[in-house]
Amino acid sequence: MAPALSVVEPEPATLVNYNTNVYAEAERQQFDTTLAGYPVTVRVHPIEYTWDYGDGTVFGPSPLSGYPLSEDDWDLVTDTSHRYTETGDVDVTLTTAFEGEYSIAGGPWLRVDGTSVVTSEAVPLTVWRAEVRNYADDCIENPSGIGC
Repeated sequence: MAPALSVVEPEPATLVNYNTNVYAEAERQQFDTTLAGYPVTVRVHPIEYTWDYGDGTVFGPSPLSGYPLSEDDWDLVTDTSHRYTETGDVDVTLTTAFEGEYSIAGGPWLRVDGTSVVTSEAVPLTVWRAEVRNYADDCIENPSGIGC
């Protein structure tokens, strides 16, 4: 079973106290095999997502997969976004729970008891701190001035 794709926006870096968006791209999957000489088809679909943001914060399990933001959207709160409070390197990890059903030799679909949990490849993320400073030097007149 293929894991969901874990997407982080922005990536590979974000800012402290900035809403960092995460979302999952997971699809229904189908598998065909043979069991005791009978053709068996299994199909699964995602039902829950859990994000470990890498800083000790976990969101989920939740049926919310999140969604991508447009290129013009910055620092928006989404159902799955996260605000980091410290700088550093983190790994954002997504775990997806799938449920499924199976059919033997084209017969009726039967529910599979339980779920299958699959962890996606971690997304490395660097959390930076941005500082804004104003300077009085004119960099054209004084190219070696502070801030030039």
